[in-house]
Amino acid sequence: MDPLQSDASLIVYVDYKSPYAFLALAPTYQLEDDFGIRIDWRHLTLDIGSYLGTAKADEQGKVLESKRSEEQWAWVRYAYRDAKRTARQRGLVLKGTMKIWDSSLAAIGMQWAKNASGDCLRRYSLAVYERFWRRELDIEDPTVIEALLAEAGAPTSGFQGYLAGPGRREHDALQAKLLPAGLFGVPTYVIEDQVFFGREHLPMVRWLLGGRQGPAPDIAYQPF
Repeated sequence: MDPLQSDASLIVYVDYKSPYAFLALAPTYQLEDDFGIRIDWRHLTLDIGSYLGTAKADEQGKVLESKRSEEQWAWVRYAYRDAKRTARQRGLVLKGTMKIWDSSLAAIGMQWAKNASGDCLRRYSLAVYERFWRRELDIEDPTVIEALLAEAGAPTSGFQGYLAGPGRREHDALQAKLLPAGLFGVPTYVIEDQVFFGREHLPMVRWLLGGRQGPAPDIAYQPF
């Protein structure tokens, strides 16, 4: 798979453990609905610990273990304040995570749901995001991922074998190509051979999908 090429009108990279990708889900699907296009959804599994350190907390937010500098903590705290502010405006529940999760199993579930149908993928992604950010979902449990796929309407026969075999290989092969292709964060939008990182570029993506009608929008958050 070429990270920057697709037969779809738009490629979107997300990670289920990213609060910013969660906030981008609904307005991005709105593009699909408004323009009648198919989005090629792909998972960019972030290695957060490599650049922000690692930490664990209890249910009350008390830090139990930390391998972060003060500068890294400052970045993390701001990121969550920003994301939670937007979530409240949109009536979403977004609770800070208690550790850095390995979202690769959920990503492989995403691949499986995508192969089933676009509707299955939408239902699966919505369930994963909403429940994970309510702290109601263990995305590192294969049986939980399989149950979510079944709930989304995807067939699950053979999923466990796919998870440990071809699904894992497909996931890992794509991840190895992303950074060399200039893809490093989520959400990222790829359209007309251009790469846009961040939810703030949604107005530009909408303008491009709409045929560049009128002046190009400024880069600014919109009240989605």
